[in-house]
Amino acid sequence: MISRKYVLLVSIVLVSLIAISFSIPKFKNAKESVRWQNGDIVFQDSESTQSEAIKLATNSKFSHCGIVFNLDNNWMVLEAVHPVRVIPIDEWIAQGSEGKYTKKRLINDVVLTDSIEDIMWSVGSSFLNKSYDIQFQWSDEKLYCSELVWKIYKRGVGLELGSPKMLKEYNLDSKLVKEQLKLRYGADIPLKDKMISPQDIFESDLLE
Repeated sequence: MISRKYVLLVSIVLVSLIAISFSIPKFKNAKESVRWQNGDIVFQDSESTQSEAIKLATNSKFSHCGIVFNLDNNWMVLEAVHPVRVIPIDEWIAQGSEGKYTKKRLINDVVLTDSIEDIMWSVGSSFLNKSYDIQFQWSDEKLYCSELVWKIYKRGVGLELGSPKMLKEYNLDSKLVKEQLKLRYGADIPLKDKMISPQDIFESDLLE
């Protein structure tokens, strides 16, 4: 005959095991346990006329992107606005339409060693305070958002996140896009100049 003390002891052990199992965090994979990592790329939209034109021309729901770095234990976004700057990530998220954003990171993120991350930051910080490039030219004198992110990965990691396209390869047929092109270039639109859009980076098969 089983004693009451034995039943009570077994009950206590079972309750303890159940409590422990519920207290242990559960993640689908190791990466999900970390919200941010150096090199994460964040995408968002805004309500500006330029934003709408960019989305139309690139068939995208995004018009802006930036790259995440941990600076002095604070998660920041390096972005090309006017001028190129770093901004706390919560503020960056809040500046987007309805506070919505999407994050992507390298599928093979083991390549982002501490030394590589230092090089990426060195590349990115060299662009700080440079003006925003309203004409989307491929130079380091001025920069636009996706150009900044692309160059950091290309020069810091040796990876191309998407392939630059000629301007004429984008969708330039809508009235709004044509108006924005005329506003920026007049009659001399550089259709063969190469550019990279947030959507080009977003679609990179190196990211998840």
